Amino acid sequence: MKVADAMTPRDEVVTAMLPGTRSDVLEYLQERSFSSVPVIAEGDNGPEYRGLISRQSLIDQPDEDQLVMLMEDVPTTTAETDIEAVARLMVEEGARRVPVVDGEFEGIVTVTDVVHAIARGNVAADTEVGDCATDAINTTYAETPLLVAEAELSYADVPYTVVLDDEGTMAGVLTEVDILDVARIVEGEESTGDNFPDQDSEWSWEGVKAVGSRTFTTRDIELPNGPVREFMSDDVVTVTRSRSVEEAAQDMISNDIEQIPLVTGERLVGIVRDVDLLRALYDD
Repeated sequence: MKVADAMTPRDEVVTAMLPGTRSDVLEYLQERSFSSVPVIAEGDNGPEYRGLISRQSLIDQPDEDQLVMLMEDVPTTTAETDIEAVARLMVEEGARRVPVVDGEFEGIVTVTDVVHAIARGNVAADTEVGDCATDAINTTYAETPLLVAEAELSYADVPYTVVLDDEGTMAGVLTEVDILDVARIVEGEESTGDNFPDQDSEWSWEGVKAVGSRTFTTRDIELPNGPVREFMSDDVVTVTRSRSVEEAAQDMISNDIEQIPLVTGERLVGIVRDVDLLRALYDD
């Protein structure tokens, strides 16, 4: 199977045009729940790919407004590349969206596109999901303020956290998409660390406020003050070790999720992310 068989073609890809500003991309990321947006410019022979702007790039550079300064240099591929090769590229480079470029911008192939191919049985993935999962699970407490939980995701460098209740059992899952869904884009505000309604709260020490202001600067994005339990998904899809990678891919696609907790009986024992499934397509 080739990249051309799985990718999203250029005319179906949401892109940002140069010149442009960060507010354009913020709106794309919030409205469409994308993690990044390709940037193109009109050239003599058609649209030319210039770079990729990720959600994290906007967060890390809150005072930069010009798209050209926010673009990241990410790997590209071609339409005739084998899907197994691009799966390896995504895993090794940590690239969820790989632009397809051959002279001009032709489209984009994503981790989700590859997971779709696995779910349909278009590529060989004869592996049990337990072989792809990891036991290093990112977790947070259900009463943690959303702003703090977002900072935890940023420092852990993962797009999810499994939410635990007072007994330490799984109560739900919070993802970057859940956070972006309730974020509000604001203009012209420069206050930092003022997102807590009660400054005497046990969560409101200076370290927490510093973490929060570093992660989601209120100049661009404002988060609600409530605890994680108000924003998490509590109808959690789980998987057992013996399920096949293809079945896990089908679960991810049908439920529109990027990770599934791995359980043994009622016990949480690991996590399998969509990118983990890609390892089943090539030999280490």
